[in-house]
Amino acid sequence: MGTPKDLAGWLAYIEQQHPQSIALGLERVARVRDALGLAPTVPVITVAGTNGKGSTCAMLEAILGAAGYRVGLYTSPHLLRYNERVRIGGREADDEALVSAFARVEAARTGTGANIPLTYFEFGTLAAVDLFLRNAVDVMVLEVGLGGRLDAVNAFDADCAIVTSIGMDHMDYLGATLEAIGHEKAGIMRAGKPAVLADPAVPASVLAHGQAIGARLQRSGQEFGCDREAEVWSFWGPAGSKTGLPYPALRGRMQLQNAGAALAALETLGERLPVSLRDVVRGLAGVELRGRFQLLPGRPALILDVGHNPQAAAVLCENLSDMRPCSGTLAVFGMLRDKDIAGVAGLLAGHIDRWFVCTLPPPRGAQASELAQVLREAGVAAVSEFENPALAYAAARSGAAENDRIIVFGSFHTVAGVIAAREGN
Repeated sequence: MGTPKDLAGWLAYIEQQHPQSIALGLERVARVRDALGLAPTVPVITVAGTNGKGSTCAMLEAILGAAGYRVGLYTSPHLLRYNERVRIGGREADDEALVSAFARVEAARTGTGANIPLTYFEFGTLAAVDLFLRNAVDVMVLEVGLGGRLDAVNAFDADCAIVTSIGMDHMDYLGATLEAIGHEKAGIMRAGKPAVLADPAVPASVLAHGQAIGARLQRSGQEFGCDREAEVWSFWGPAGSKTGLPYPALRGRMQLQNAGAALAALETLGERLPVSLRDVVRGLAGVELRGRFQLLPGRPALILDVGHNPQAAAVLCENLSDMRPCSGTLAVFGMLRDKDIAGVAGLLAGHIDRWFVCTLPPPRGAQASELAQVLREAGVAAVSEFENPALAYAAARSGAAENDRIIVFGSFHTVAGVIAAREGN
């Protein structure tokens, strides 16, 4: 095909430039990075983990933005628009900017006849960093896509690495144990640089790697921590305490752990990126992120949660238990077939009265019939099957009483399908 003309064309094009959708390794990315001359001199905060990455990144962006910094934020995946992945100064990159960045990556990739193959994610990562540098951001916040050690984001050295909670996910690529997965996540750490460990129960492999390379470990519960109070909370770290903090605007128990990691990271970079207590308060109170235990206004209550592994499902169970009682709980549920469907379904089975399961797009999406079979094996009787998330949501909405709640979860694709249906897209 010829050179794409618009963003949709470019996205279709970059999906075809590597025979595999996922191909871990940094050699190809590094070659194109160097051809582009991408060498950040501003602080880089890299965030890895199984769950909590997106929320931690959003809090960093909100606090740094409140302090007046121009933040370059790169996250994945997106819900409705690719533009969501690349934010500059609190705003999504527009189509024209992304098209120009993709064209520059393509020129570097194919220069001197090299034709270096890049995956969709690798292409996007290089384009995002290119845009950040061209737009003179003050700080870059980069969310790892998969793993850490061999993820494209790790082609850029972290001035501060954050490892959020670690659970069982992507085992085909990262290993079959928490220790193996933790080792891969720890690969974002750099010698002599701070590494914030958000989870007090981090796998031993993460600690061992950080100590082996001489990273400056900041461990939750040891070098820093959070104290809960009724209406506010406190953060303590090497530089002292911050008290009377508002709970993050993002809902859910785990958000305090994520907030603590964000504040610990900012404290390590205080000389280069000073933030005031007022900035922290404004950032935490104003942070927004769609699909992370997001409660939408209206009745019946509607909760959107992109959680798609057993660890996230366990947190969802806790969050549901913390809510005020309701007359019934309905679920719109769709998952990818390479995820632990049985593990997720088993955890939520006792919290949901009626299930509306839906098929997600191929090649990775599970069929509604597959989900229904897993649920019935878990002892669930009230299961209805639908061709897509929009139809499942319509049925749940039609069958819900005013004081019921509807939970949409299992995948970014499931949540995105319901959002698109509600917004008429």
